[in-house]
Amino acid sequence: GMGRAGSVMTVDFTANGQKFVALNGGPEFKFNEAISFQILCEDQAEIDHYWTRLTEGGGEAGPCGWVKDRYGVSWQVVPTRLIDMAADPDEEKAARATKAMLAMGKLDLDALEKAYAGE
Repeated sequence: GMGRAGSVMTVDFTANGQKFVALNGGPEFKFNEAISFQILCEDQAEIDHYWTRLTEGGGEAGPCGWVKDRYGVSWQVVPTRLIDMAADPDEEKAARATKAMLAMGKLDLDALEKAYAGE
């Protein structure tokens, strides 16, 4: 059978205006990096906020803006500005921003802007 009587099979929830359905597939299904969420941030304060909240209580900081929360769900905390930088038609500017990002854990928007500008 599918779980114990009275156990929850599905949960509907909304996070930041996006609707989700979570399915309880049983204990053999664990969270892994195949599913992740991206949090697009407007500024460093927002990056810091989500990074702090997701790492607290047993979360784990990772490379390139990635973080695992205490439940093992993967998130990437990214400034929207980085998406613009990485898509710049000037390949050197885009490459400098990407290279800087790859050396970071939590993303530092100021440092990304400097790398992008060639400073």
